[in-house]
Amino acid sequence: MSRIRIEGLLAAFPKLVGTGKQHTYLETESVRYVYQPIEGLYLLLITNKQSNILEDLDTLRLLSKLVPEYSSLDEDSICKTAFELIFAFDEAISLGNKENVTVQQVKQYCEMESHEEKAHKLMMQSKINETKDVMKKRASELDKIRMEKGKLDKGGYSSISGPRVIEKTFSDMNISGTGFGSGSGLSGIGADMDSFASKPKGRPSAAATAPGKGFGMKLGKSQKTNQFLESLKAEGEVILEDAQPSSVSSRASPLIPSDPITVTIEEKLNVIVKRDGGVNNFDVQGTLALQVLNDADGFIQLQIENKDVPGLSFKTHPNIHKELFNSQQIVGAKDPNRPFPSGQNETPLVKWRIQGMNESNLPLSVNCWPSVSGNETYVNIEYEASEMFDLNNVVISIPLPALREAPTVKQIDGEWK
Repeated sequence: MSRIRIEGLLAAFPKLVGTGKQHTYLETESVRYVYQPIEGLYLLLITNKQSNILEDLDTLRLLSKLVPEYSSLDEDSICKTAFELIFAFDEAISLGNKENVTVQQVKQYCEMESHEEKAHKLMMQSKINETKDVMKKRASELDKIRMEKGKLDKGGYSSISGPRVIEKTFSDMNISGTGFGSGSGLSGIGADMDSFASKPKGRPSAAATAPGKGFGMKLGKSQKTNQFLESLKAEGEVILEDAQPSSVSSRASPLIPSDPITVTIEEKLNVIVKRDGGVNNFDVQGTLALQVLNDADGFIQLQIENKDVPGLSFKTHPNIHKELFNSQQIVGAKDPNRPFPSGQNETPLVKWRIQGMNESNLPLSVNCWPSVSGNETYVNIEYEASEMFDLNNVVISIPLPALREAPTVKQIDGEWK
């Protein structure tokens, strides 16, 4: 039967259906319409006139029971589940004849559940679990062997991922520090106060005269990787995440100021250096902040002495007299009759930034030398401080690849975690 023929039969059905009739079938010259109302819809079965109408009605009842199993009785839901209904009807009618099936059998056929398939999946999952158990047991045995070997040979070191990983790990290293003295931006600060004279409080300028000293530490690890641990990781087992040592901060908590006026200078240096020397990024950001306890002491001006450093730029607070600062480097209020804010909070007055400096201006240099000896890899890390700065609370963070054990530190100047 062609598509045009089917569309013509379906288009003629609404014209033939009347109201007030008790029977649920219609006959034309060539076909018979057997239908059943389902709320606002019709379930229609088109047959030839030679078919058994009793069997057609039985088929229609089976189809009417299948529809609520897959969809609600409205047009939108029927459209959304059209393919599911077609598959179910195909199980009930085969080659134009009704199959001797029930609603539950049709649902089972459509779900295509197979006992053999379930048994096969359970067997495969059981094999996977057994393999994981064997791998875990083997990993435990390897750990015991490694521990016993370490006890017998105190000079040996465990495995690390090899010299290439070590060299790549230390290829780029970020060095950050806070609070540098003179030499980068501001060399000194003085306060011109008419009401009183007090000792300026803040961080003193760096005056280190001792030559730079080299310090360092050594890491020892064997080069060979454990392929069995890699297979465990491929199976989804968690071995160990990348070691990320937490930064240690020994800076004391700030004390509540007792002086009537406190001037604070803070500089932050962010540098990214290259592996073979040179600087990728050199950024210095500084802030001058003022804290006044009483309103009567807020009528002050600060005289700043700064060096002519290439790439140095200043940014003042909107309430600061900008022309006075640019011409005489004096920090004062735009309105001389208005004091600086008082209270326990610091007020940033001037910010500056320096960019484009070279490697000779770094306060700290770090050298990393990995070396391979047999099946072990040794890493020497040294740092050297500049004579222009007096550094405190220096923390060097070294990223490490995923290891089952931490590296062994043979020699170190300072503390490590």
